[in-house]
Amino acid sequence: MSTTTPPGAPARPARRPAKEDGRNEGRDKRRGPRLGRQNLAGWLFSTPFLVLFAVFMAFPILATLLMSFTDFGLRDVTNPLEADFVGFENYVKLFNDEKFLTSLFNTAYFVVVGVPLTIGLGLLVAVLLNNGIDRARTFFRVGFYAPVVTSIVAVAVVWRFVLDPSDGLIAGLAAEVGLTAPDFLGDENLAMPSLILMAVWRNMGTVMVLFIAGLQAIPTEVREAARLDGAGTWREFRHVTVPLLRPTMLYATVITTIGYLNVFEEPFVMTQGGPSDSTLTVSLNMYREGFNFFHMGYASAMAYVLFVVIMGITVLQLRLLKDNTK
Repeated sequence: MSTTTPPGAPARPARRPAKEDGRNEGRDKRRGPRLGRQNLAGWLFSTPFLVLFAVFMAFPILATLLMSFTDFGLRDVTNPLEADFVGFENYVKLFNDEKFLTSLFNTAYFVVVGVPLTIGLGLLVAVLLNNGIDRARTFFRVGFYAPVVTSIVAVAVVWRFVLDPSDGLIAGLAAEVGLTAPDFLGDENLAMPSLILMAVWRNMGTVMVLFIAGLQAIPTEVREAARLDGAGTWREFRHVTVPLLRPTMLYATVITTIGYLNVFEEPFVMTQGGPSDSTLTVSLNMYREGFNFFHMGYASAMAYVLFVVIMGITVLQLRLLKDNTK
């Protein structure tokens, strides 16, 4: 009986020799225990991190969420299970609390003004250091980045000296021309802009470093091609540099926005939320409620409202800016 394949029929795959099949099966059998040992070793090396994460991150996050539905206070510290369950009462109370709404508005003001200034100045300094300054470039980079790693206490001392209305640097310069310097930190209309200015100066170095890395990743051939096509400095920057920097800009905008939504150190050290709550932010308000007044359940609800706001804004930024990076 003939075994010839009929015309047009698909050819049968050649059968693998029995020796080769046996060799592969043996290799698979040996590979299984080896992968199991590798996985076990990986889990063992990860165990210290997992334990620390569970104890110091996962458990507090879950406990805070549960606490936000209770009236947990100082009396419940010794026996947390005795705290009364109040449901969504803390969340309802938040949006009827004038002080919380004021802190929410102040935080939004800080973000809306501070983030564009930080991104814009960081980009400007990065472009100048990457293209416009040839000598002492490293010195200027370190100088602009130094405030990022400087203690907030040291920064506060310097800025209080600069902004002091009687003996400060600005007051001295104003007196030389016969003017009187305003009380920057004591005026309700100037306190928040002063804190924003300090925050921009302090955080601009981080954005600068990110943009310098992004600028150095742009191929020189692309810029040379743009110049050969007759593009000037501004057109090259607008149509070549900025589009190629969009992924970097996305990352810088997201991390800067998250940091400014959590702003705490600047108002805590410089103004304590004053004058008249004009610099009271959500994080500072949360700290007061939790550690000054010991309203732990209410402060926990405030923390989760801020968490939801941060998540919502971050997702919105990723969707809006990520579409422009494709």
